Amino acid sequence: MRLTAWIAAAVLIVDQISKYVVVHLMGLDRVGAIEVLPPWLNFRMAWNQGVNFGLFAGEDALTRWGLIALALVIVVWVWRWIARDGAARRGLLISAGLLIGGALGNVIDRLFYGAVADFLNMSLPIWRNPFSFNVADIAIFVGAVGLVFLSGETGAKRRR
Repeated sequence: MRLTAWIAAAVLIVDQISKYVVVHLMGLDRVGAIEVLPPWLNFRMAWNQGVNFGLFAGEDALTRWGLIALALVIVVWVWRWIARDGAARRGLLISAGLLIGGALGNVIDRLFYGAVADFLNMSLPIWRNPFSFNVADIAIFVGAVGLVFLSGETGAKRRR
């Protein structure tokens, strides 16, 4: 469990520092876009009031607080699930930490900004991606995929 906590803390710190630097120090919230390595990597400010790709977005307080509550329920559920599996494999512990840290990073954004600060945009020369994401989103995605694939192996070993 200690590994999960360390990974979650590291993701949370990197996520919040990256958002602070890009939004406040680089002023992305004012300029809207900064080309870094076009078209491959750009900073494009997007205030996401929903979940991935803006799904379930809403400007009302109910949506905001509902998504905060949902994220916290998921964090507690994943933490308890991993804690209950006392001898969880290292990959599961890391995956849980990634998901928890990312979810908490986006919760902090919703609390302080009212929306999640997304700024990373990756495109191709023949296709412009309209969506932005952040470090927390990457961690949530990688953590969730890890939990899905690695938990199946743990469950199969228990049934034997």
